[in-house]
This record gives sequence, C-alpha cells and structure tokens, in this order.
Amino acid sequence: MRRLLDTEKVEIFISGSSAALLSREIATAMRGRAWEVVIHPFSFEEYLRHHEREVPEAPDFLAAPERSALERAFLDYLAAGGFPEVQALDIVARQRLLSDYVDVALIRDVVERHGVTNVVGLRWLVRHLLGNPASPFSVEKFYAALKSQGIAISKDTVHQLLGYLEDCFLVRTVWVEAVSERRRMVNPRKAYPVDPGLIPVFARRGRANIGHALETAVRVELERRRMSVTYVRTGDGYEVDFLAYRPGSELELIQVSADLDHPATRERETRALLAAAAEHRGASLHLITLTPESAQGLPAEIAVHPAARWFLSGEATAARP
Repeated sequence: MRRLLDTEKVEIFISGSSAALLSREIATAMRGRAWEVVIHPFSFEEYLRHHEREVPEAPDFLAAPERSALERAFLDYLAAGGFPEVQALDIVARQRLLSDYVDVALIRDVVERHGVTNVVGLRWLVRHLLGNPASPFSVEKFYAALKSQGIAISKDTVHQLLGYLEDCFLVRTVWVEAVSERRRMVNPRKAYPVDPGLIPVFARRGRANIGHALETAVRVELERRRMSVTYVRTGDGYEVDFLAYRPGSELELIQVSADLDHPATRERETRALLAAAAEHRGASLHLITLTPESAQGLPAEIAVHPAARWFLSGEATAARP
C-alpha cells in the first residue's frame, strides 16, 4: 500500500477486522500516510434513511403530526440501535443477533487476538459493563466483587481487559475532567456500550432504561462528531454527564435527562449544570431531553434540545429551539 501511494496517483481505502489489525496499527504501518475513519453503527439520520423515512431539512419547524412521528422514530432508534443487520428483525431475533455479535467480538477480537486465558472474568466484565450503561466503573470494586464470587483475577488483568473491549469497539469509557492526573485516575470511569441496542440484551429482565439508552446514544454521537469527551464532578459533588469540545470551539457542558416532568429532576439537572459552569468558565450549557415541553422556567443560559432534533442538528451547539 505504501509503495502504491508513493509511486501512483491514487487514493486507497483500507478496511478490515480489528481481530487482525487495529486501525491505529494500520496508521503506524503506513508511516503517517493514513487517516483513520471510524465507522459507527447508524446515526439517527442514517437510521431514518435506512428505513426510507424522510429526514426533515428543518427539524425545529415541524407541524405537530410530523414532530410526533419523528419522536416516535427516535424512540424506536433507541430501542433497536444502529447495527444495520438487526433493523428488519423482531425483538427476539434482534437480541439474539446482537448477543452473537458480542460473543464473536469476545472470542475473535479479544480472546484469540490477545491470548486471554481468564475468559470467565472477561465475560463477567462484559455483562457488567453492557448491563450497567452510563454507570461509574471502578476496577477496584469490580475486582472485589469477582473475588467475593471466588473468581481469581488481578487488578492489572481487569485494566487490560477493559482496554481490549474498547479496542474492539464494544464499549466506550469516559474519564472525569481533571487537571490533576492523580484525580483523574482515582475517580471511576463511566462506561457505555457502543450502541444503545446492546443495552436490553444484557439489562436485567431484558428491559432497557430509556434514560441510559439516550445517554449512551449521545455519548456515541459526540464521538461521531469527533469531539473529545469527559464528565464533570464539581467540588460540591454535582455531576454533569459530558464536557465535550473540539479544537478551536467552545467547551460544551451537556446534561442528558430523558424525562424532565418531575420538578425535582429539573432542579437537580439545572443545579448541576450551573455548578459546573462556575468551574468551567465560558462553557455553553446544554440539556438534551425527550420532554422539552417540561423545561419551562429554566435559566436562559441553558439551551434545551429536544433529543430527536439534537441528533439531526449535526452540531452539539445547535440553535436553541
């Protein structure tokens, strides 16, 4: 490939399984001649196009029936996820196929590629991460939980396995935002599946929490938009789901809440955003929700985004509706 690039006037696209060669290893082998492009499961826009549904050019200005249809489609997207092969399947077949995807990734991309011998510990880790999306993950607590079950595993092994699962695109983790590397390391990471469709496969009783599915989809969408992502824990103990940014643009504090109907929920989310804003001066404040009509009376500096329309905006800083 390098010889062709050096001697011919061509563009070359290289793709393949991470079981054989990771994309960053391809870039290394190409000696700086390669540009990595990550292929994610369907975005919401791609989901609509796949199902031959109209993608509105101006999602902020829809009539009530069109807006209702868009929101219904978005809920279907959160439930089914974005893997192309599962789109036409019923829920039983869909979950079976997604479970098979995970098994193949574990055996081929982790066990065989890295020579993992502690397969029991690996499967426990996968079930824990995919069954508890958007939750803090502590290596120490997970290690202690396995030890209490009589499963022998070292903390170093847990760290390695977590890295392997990120490499094979099963999970995404988010570190706490911190100037101090020590503070970053001692705080738990938050873990997300790479697609919300995986959540009900591993969730207890097979039910997906809509809030966790929405937060997972936002996390993946921010990565799709090539934004760096951390989460914020303020000095007063408040937490904001994401601090997102890309070079040359402003910081964005993003809170995700599926349901704002309850006053206590609105107050909690608002308080966390304002507390984080005091520590991250200049950051814009965003609240993504399925119930924007319940967000009346929030401070003017918080931009409230109806979830379906935010996903179609193309930018995390879409204009306030």
